[in-house]
Amino acid sequence: CEVSLWDSDEPVSRAELLKGVQGAHGLLCLLSDKIDAEVLDAAGPNLKVISTLSVGFDHLALDEIKKRGIRVGYTPDVLTDATAELTVALLLAAARRLPEGVEEVKNGGWSSWKPLWLCGYGLSGSTVGIIGLGRIGMAIARRLMPFGVKRLLYSGRTAKAHAAEVNGEFVPQDTLVSESDFIVVSCSLTPETQGLCDKAFFSKMKNTAVFVNSSRGAVVNQEDLYEALTSGQIAAAGLDVTTPEPLPTNHPLLTLKNCG
Repeated sequence: CEVSLWDSDEPVSRAELLKGVQGAHGLLCLLSDKIDAEVLDAAGPNLKVISTLSVGFDHLALDEIKKRGIRVGYTPDVLTDATAELTVALLLAAARRLPEGVEEVKNGGWSSWKPLWLCGYGLSGSTVGIIGLGRIGMAIARRLMPFGVKRLLYSGRTAKAHAAEVNGEFVPQDTLVSESDFIVVSCSLTPETQGLCDKAFFSKMKNTAVFVNSSRGAVVNQEDLYEALTSGQIAAAGLDVTTPEPLPTNHPLLTLKNCG
């Protein structure tokens, strides 16, 4: 068995990918590698299996792959705990305004104790809405409930039997958006969810609500999110994913104190 390895932490260039895949029987790729008809054509008829080191597979042209009889593997549970923990960390940091507090300490803005300065919002007695209660959504819910969350709402294609473990209420998305104090997006990226969180979505949120996205960047219209954050339509946002990744250092979202 002969193995060709791209030995770098940086993504393989398109040219190197097209060259390296020629004649391969199998391909192990990452989320940053777009596997489309061009790559499949370059590989040729020997390619029988593709495995991606990721939970998501929106970078794979599945229809084209299926047409050619190529099998696909992925890693659905390998990052469940890590993603859930990071999501909770982002939610707490955004809700309790931790990045703002750190910055104020560093720049001398912390002068004396003030009763309401940088108070933020608490989880105790709150309503949390999770869009997409799959593996990661459930792992997030389990970690949030001990904070004293009063109601756990979720939306998606169908009700989930496992939601009973966290007393989850299956509700229409509009109900979730309008009633939640914290909204966590953990759904898959599909044609239906692309651009899901847009101006209309944010306009239904409470102006004290915190928005967290740990699904895919393309689920969110970032221009509409920026407008919602700057206008006071919503309180804060925590983003694990963006479009593109990484964001350019001059991107408007990176100028905001209430987005991290």
